[in-house]
Amino acid sequence: QVQLVESGGGSVQAGGSLRLSCAASGVTYRRNLCMGRFRQAPGKQREGVAVIDSDGSTSAEDSSRITIPNDNAKNTLYLQMHRLKPEDTAMCYCAAGATWACSSWSHRDFYYWGQGTQVTVSS
Repeated sequence: QVQLVESGGGSVQAGGSLRLSCAASGVTYRRNLCMGRFRQAPGKQREGVAVIDSDGSTSAEDSSRITIPNDNAKNTLYLQMHRLKPEDTAMCYCAAGATWACSSWSHRDFYYWGQGTQVTVSS
């Protein structure tokens, strides 16, 4: 059974940083999978924040503020966010999906989802 367990959300002031963790079990993450990070603000659609492909290549919506370190040994993916803004406030999710999901960035191409972790940025 595939499980993605998330942690690391919280409340920060604008300009601060957060690191979100996504621990995968039941799957060797990145093996023939695309790993994705999404967020969903109240009243808005779920949108992609970053992806990491099975070959380790990464892409982020704002690479100047977002990095995606990972720990293969721990089967854990991290999302490091810097210079956070109030508009970054959202429920953040980790997901795993088909390899083509790293091109589509569509949440419909991701099969497995974490429980989500709340990120709140105050001004």
